[in-house]
Amino acid sequence: MKFMKAREVPGRVATGAYILHSGLEKWNGGDEQAAGLHGTAANAFPFLKNVPPRRFLKLLSAAEIATGVALLTPFVPAAVAGAALTGFSGSLVALYLRTPALHKPGSIWPTPAGVGISKDVWMLGIGLGLLADAATRRRDG
Repeated sequence: MKFMKAREVPGRVATGAYILHSGLEKWNGGDEQAAGLHGTAANAFPFLKNVPPRRFLKLLSAAEIATGVALLTPFVPAAVAGAALTGFSGSLVALYLRTPALHKPGSIWPTPAGVGISKDVWMLGIGLGLLADAATRRRDG
């Protein structure tokens, strides 16, 4: 069984702990939290409008918990952890880009309302880094 490389530890622990905590916080979230998160997500991704807000919150929470656990588990390969983090953070970056109130008109730079979610780009960078590292490890043998 292979374990994560030392160079992976800082990024995986930082993102994994943060995402796991976020998912656990949402697990028992209330109706107001569910409606707010669902509304934002459904505006960016219209197919989510058919998902009830409470169900959406539970699914989001479960996805965050699973992603956090994958990142924190030492024997989960970098490619798997990187794919989970890239998918998760990629959806957050897409939500940011699809929500006009979060960034300045004609720009990628955030408005005050978008600063919090715009910072999720660092998770995308870490996920892509894990994928690139796994690919080069496979290639180099």
